[in-house]
Formats: sequence, structure tokens, C-alpha cells
Amino acid sequence: MTNKEIKIAFKEYESLDQLEACDRTLAEAAIEATGQSYAPYSNFNVGAAVLFEDGVIIKGANQENAAYPSGLCAERTALFYASSSRPDKAMTGIAIAAGQNGKLCADPATPCGACRQVMAQYQTKGGVPMKVILVGSEKIWVFDKVDDLLPLIFDSI
Repeated sequence: MTNKEIKIAFKEYESLDQLEACDRTLAEAAIEATGQSYAPYSNFNVGAAVLFEDGVIIKGANQENAAYPSGLCAERTALFYASSSRPDKAMTGIAIAAGQNGKLCADPATPCGACRQVMAQYQTKGGVPMKVILVGSEKIWVFDKVDDLLPLIFDSI
């Protein structure tokens, strides 16, 4: 037997002002997208913004439904819309923000496993790393690629 270990690395920032301009723009788009959330049951508003290689940003927000689990996370809403509207362009980044009662959460909200796998699939499809920016009001986490959030990506097919 051999013991193995997986380590991830990410950067932590205290405010949007510390981010590079393009990362700040993407993070602000995700924060703005929280206002497009439909979350009458959880009141947990999540916004996501996807960045393409040519600088175009597409946003999405979580959409709840009384027939749970028929709703959809913000990340997948944004990624599916991005892929269907620009299928030949690589996605190079995604920012995610969450809040309640009109206030951004202090800590970043992390994507669910399903959303991580979808991000991984589009990263693979695009052939370039997809930066992941998780935005909170008191800290922001920046991961260089989806693999850092999902180190054992399912890609066996």
C-alpha cells in the first residue's frame, strides 16, 4: 500500500479592489447576477458569470421550483446558456457569488459537486484552464483551474 495525498492551492483576497481588473469585472458580474435569482423557498440568491476567451461575459442565477429538485444552480444555468449561445468559444473563467436578503454572504459559497463536474467538462471541452472565482464580502478565493476544486475529475468516458 502507498499513501497518496492531493493538495490544492488558491489565492485569498480581502476585497474586490485587490483583484486584477478582468477578475474584478467577472466577480462584479456574478454579484450583479444574484439579483436575477429566483429563490422564493431558500432566499439564497446565487449568481454566476462565465468569461469567454474573447472577453464576453454571460451571467446566470439559481432558479428554484416548488417541485424540488426541478430547479437549477446558478453555475449550471450560466454554463449551459454560455455553451448553447457560443458553442465554439472556450470558457476561461467563472465567478460565483451568493447572498441573502440583498446582502452578499461574508464567506464565498462553494459550488456543489454537480456544478464542479459541469465546470470540469467545459474546461476540458475548451482545452484551456478555467479560472474559478468564489466571491464573499469578506474574502474572495481564486482557483487557477477547476481541477483545484475537483481534483479527481470524471473523464473516463
